[in-house]
Amino acid sequence: MVTGKKLRFIVQGLLSLLVVISLAACGKSQGDDSVKRIQDKGTITMGTSADAPPFEYISVQNGKKKIVGFDVLLANKIADELGVKLKIENVSFPALVTELQDKKVDMVLASMVATPARKKVVSFSDTYHEGSNVLLVRKADANKYQKISDLNGKSIGAQQGSAKEQVAKTQLSKAHLVTESGLGTLTTELKVGKIDGVILGAEDSKAYTLKYPDTYATTKIKLKTTSDISAVSVGMNKDDVELKKKVNQVIKRLKKSGELDQMLEQAQKQQLANK
Repeated sequence: MVTGKKLRFIVQGLLSLLVVISLAACGKSQGDDSVKRIQDKGTITMGTSADAPPFEYISVQNGKKKIVGFDVLLANKIADELGVKLKIENVSFPALVTELQDKKVDMVLASMVATPARKKVVSFSDTYHEGSNVLLVRKADANKYQKISDLNGKSIGAQQGSAKEQVAKTQLSKAHLVTESGLGTLTTELKVGKIDGVILGAEDSKAYTLKYPDTYATTKIKLKTTSDISAVSVGMNKDDVELKKKVNQVIKRLKKSGELDQMLEQAQKQQLANK
C-alpha cells in the first residue's frame, strides 16, 4: 500500500524529473545557432582593416577597388565550407572588436593577434599564422638603427590597438610612440620623414620592402615576439561555438594539406604584382 508520505515523495520526484526535462528542452531550443544563422542569410560577414598587405589590402582591378590578401583567401575558404557567400566590411582596426560584439560582422580576419586582453571579450580560432615583429624604416636609414638604444628619442609608429603598440610600449620605452588607426597613414608618415620607423609584422614589412625597394627597408633590430603577440587567429563572438568549430576545421584541413602556406605565398605574389 502506498502511504501518503510515500505518495508525496513519488510526486516530488516526478515533478523534479519534469523540471530537468523542461530545462534540457529549453537549453536545446536556445542553443548556439551561429552556423544556421549564417547559412539562412546566405552570407558570412568578415570584418577587416584593409591596410596590411599581404594579409588584407585594397587592390584596383579593372578600375574597381577590391579587398584582397591572405586573410581574404582564408575567409573565402570558410565561406565555402558553410556554403555561403563572403561579404567584407572594411573598418578601422581599433573598431573591429566592437563591430564583432555588436554583431555587425560574423568574424574578424585582420592579421589580429589573440592577446590575453582580447580573449576576455572575443573567442579566437586556432592559430593560422605565427608572426614576428620588426621595424620598418626609410631605405636611407637602413644601417642607422642597429640596436634598440639607437631608437631612444625617435618617433616610432604602431597601429592603434594592435599588439605592435604593446611592443613599442614595453620594448621601446625611450622612443616617442605615434599611433594611428591605419597602417597606411603610418607608412606614409615614415616615407615623408614625419616619423622614424614603424613596427610591423615580418610579413607586412616584407611586403612593403618588396613593393617599394627604393623607399623602405627592414632593420636588424631584434624585437621580442612571444606567442601572446604573434598568434594570428580568426576572431568570433563568445557564444558562436558552432561557427568556431567550423572555422577550426577549415584551418586544420588547410594546415595539414599545406594549402595554408600556399595561400600566403599566393597573396605575397599578388601583392608584389600590384606595383
